[in-house]
Amino acid sequence: MSREAKINRTTKETDINLSLTVDGQGRASINTGVGFLDHMLTLLTVHGFFDLDIDAAGDLDVDAHHTTEDLGICLGKALTQALGDLSGIRRFGNASIPMEETLACVNLDICSRPYLVYKVEFLTSKVGNFDTELVEVFLRALAANSGMTLHVQVPYGKNSHHIAEAIFKALGRAIDKATQFDPRLRGPLSSKGALYF
Repeated sequence: MSREAKINRTTKETDINLSLTVDGQGRASINTGVGFLDHMLTLLTVHGFFDLDIDAAGDLDVDAHHTTEDLGICLGKALTQALGDLSGIRRFGNASIPMEETLACVNLDICSRPYLVYKVEFLTSKVGNFDTELVEVFLRALAANSGMTLHVQVPYGKNSHHIAEAIFKALGRAIDKATQFDPRLRGPLSSKGALYF
């Protein structure tokens, strides 16, 4: 079974074409117009072992908010489309990733219960031209549109680039774990027998 999805989203603020292959090789072709976001999404892809192609244009003359949020929406919708009724997947995933002085911990449940717990403090408001508050914006949109319960914590860290990088690496690893098949499963991993979104 090929777990793939293509999402096209066009609004007055953004125009996004996104293609996702869950069972990939970590290949990334990312062009969002926001250099730091390209870097983060590439890390997510490489460490998640999926393939991701993104071509995005947004109102960057305003700022990167709409582009970042809409990319979270599109990636969330792509995961939902690619995973279908969630049959056979392990559902839960977690990863703790160190990046020099920083540790990021991500725990998630792909369960059709969208929720974000975000316990991260950046010491600077920007990394280059990228507003660090947009990391939370992206994660909230991803969780809401993938039906994912997502907990992200950074218990310590000083360098804002390292904090963001560790989060996106950990997120990729956690998604990879959660989307893997468990051969013991028949249908979704739920005592109810179904996971709806």
